[in-house]
This record gives sequence, C-alpha cells and structure tokens, in this order.
Amino acid sequence: MKIKARHKHDAMKIICVVGARPNFIKIAPIIEEINNSSRNSGRRRNITCKIVHTGQHYDYKMSGAIFKELEIPKPDYNLGIGSGSHGLQTGKIMIEFEKVCLKEDPDLVLVVGDVNSTLAASLVAAKMNIKVGHIEAGLRSFDRNMPEEINRVLTDQIADYLFVTEPSAIKNLLNEGISRKKIFYVGNVMIDTLLKHKSSIKDQNSQILKKFGLRPREYALLTLHRPSNVDDEEKIKKLFSVFERISQIIPIIFPAHPRTIDQIRRSGLKIKTNNLIITEPLGYLDNLNLIANSKFVMTDSGGIQEETTVLGIPCLTLRTNTERPVTIDVGTNILVGRNSGKITREVKNILAGRAKKNKIPKYWDGKTARRIIAIINKHY
Repeated sequence: MKIKARHKHDAMKIICVVGARPNFIKIAPIIEEINNSSRNSGRRRNITCKIVHTGQHYDYKMSGAIFKELEIPKPDYNLGIGSGSHGLQTGKIMIEFEKVCLKEDPDLVLVVGDVNSTLAASLVAAKMNIKVGHIEAGLRSFDRNMPEEINRVLTDQIADYLFVTEPSAIKNLLNEGISRKKIFYVGNVMIDTLLKHKSSIKDQNSQILKKFGLRPREYALLTLHRPSNVDDEEKIKKLFSVFERISQIIPIIFPAHPRTIDQIRRSGLKIKTNNLIITEPLGYLDNLNLIANSKFVMTDSGGIQEETTVLGIPCLTLRTNTERPVTIDVGTNILVGRNSGKITREVKNILAGRAKKNKIPKYWDGKTARRIIAIINKHY
C-alpha cells in the first residue's frame, strides 16, 4: 500500500472512532465541541469531523439507541464488524478502517477508551502517518490478563496526543517513556456527558424507578460483565450467592450485559429470590438514573467507578485492581474483589451510614471536551 504524503486541508479533518457503548458516552461532548468550535471559529482553523462506528458493539440496546439518546449524529461509516475473538475483531477493524482513511485522508484520528476498536484504529492511523489522539490515556490496572490493558499500553505508545483524566495517568505515561510534551491533563469527557444530563436524573418520579417498583435510596444497583467474573462457572455462582444474601436486606436491580446472561444460562445458575431483579440492558439515561438514586452500586465497570464518584454514590468494585485509582483516592470507590466477607462488610457499613465520603477530582467539571479541542487547535 502506498501511503499518501500528509498535507494541510482547508479545514482540519478529524475522524472520531467509536466501537462500544462507553465510547459513545465519551465521544458525544467531543463532537458537540467540534461543532461549536466550527461555528465560532474566528481566527481558528475550521474543523470537520467524521464518525466511524466499528460495530464492535452491535446490539441495538448496547449501542444503537445511545446515538439518539445523546444526540450524536448518525455515524458516517458503520464497519459492521460484530463479535469474534480479540485477534479476529482487531484485524477486521484494521482492514475496514484503512479503507476509510484512504478515502477521507484525515489529519487526526481521535480514539477513546481501551476497547479493540481503540487499538485497531490507532495502528492503522500510525502506519499511514496520520496523527492519533487518545482520550483517556495513561490509565493502568497493571493486569496484563485484561485485554483492555494491552489496548491501553499499545495505543499510548503510538499516540501523538495523550489526553489524561487523572494524575496517576501522567505518572504511568512518563514511566513508560512517553514525552511530557505529548501529555495533556484535561479531565474526564464521560463526566462532561454526565453533568450535561444531571438535571434529568435524581428524579423522585423517575419512570425507570416506577417501572421496577423501586424507591430512591432503597435499592442497590449491580453491573457485571468482565470475563474474570462471569466466564468461570464457580466464580459466577459464588458471586451470586453473595448477591442473593444481600438482596434479603436491600433489593438489587441488575441490568445484565448480553454475554453475562449467556454465562448465567450456561452455568445453570438459578436465582432463588425476587429481590434480585435481572433486566435487559438499559439506555444511558435510565442507567444513570438508577445509579444516581441507588443506595450503593456493585460493579466491575470502569466508567461506573467514575460516575459514582461524581454523584456521591458508594461504589463497591468487584475487582482486585482498578485503572482509575483517583476514584479510590478521593472518590467513593472501594475494591472488594470477589471476597464475600469484604463485600458483605462494606454493604453493612453503607447501610449503617458509614459510607465513604467523596470529593470531585480535578478537571472533572464538564469542560474537558473544550480543553481537548482547544489543545488540538493550538498544537496541530
């Protein structure tokens, strides 16, 4: 393949790549800010943006509905990759995304988070001499058994702009030999989206609470999807044994990821209580409403650790590590792993009014996307 020589366009051409539900939440404020920047460009260079959806999440409830909900424009390209092994998925995305880059000839590819789409698009752009910006760079769990950790480390090594959410990320990148000139401490775009929609949550008359017969602060929310928790029959049964006991004290609602439902079925797990409500995946605003009105959250998700920190909701993370240590240092997050005794003990502390207090991390103020686009305008 012959790589085109890079050249300046009349307008800066950016491709924003998304592939999984968390990506959509994070890219929404970026797209909004690009549109605002173009309308009010003044002396700044005009920016155009194309959205590429790789199709890594292809279930409508996991991806399609969120475009409408967050007012994200319809993607310019949908690569329709679908499921598969990590190698197959990454390879297929690279093949199809290269075609898009050859056609669009962008100045910059923006990727978010740590999914296979993030790494695949970054590799293609780097090999074509296209600048790469990584939003949410530098986060590390230091657990190479997590595919996301591999994606993070490799993407950061080839990115030209590394936009970080918290101090630990700066330290991690410097330790890995990344130039300080490439690192920009900007805050958290996921929190931009949360704060934009905050007025529509914590609603005492919330329709989603009514649907499930829940009352504010009188239920817990559960999310669970990581392979380390759900792919082993013994581990998932052990966890649900704890959840069932907790549900005798406080109802638990569990919007279940499709792969988690599959694993529950395969394990032959039988839920023995009506106080553990399993439902299909919910829209972003419904899910955020459930978080904001809950007594506490149990999760293995990264993003929810951040959302609970800003909302002041106690969070018990069902992992032994986190790539988001600021949520522990200043936020509401506590690592409990799969330790049934620790999970139960922390639940009792919360119910007794001894929940961890929170502070809002620096730059988690709803202005992160504005900072990112200002940096791109200044440095590109």
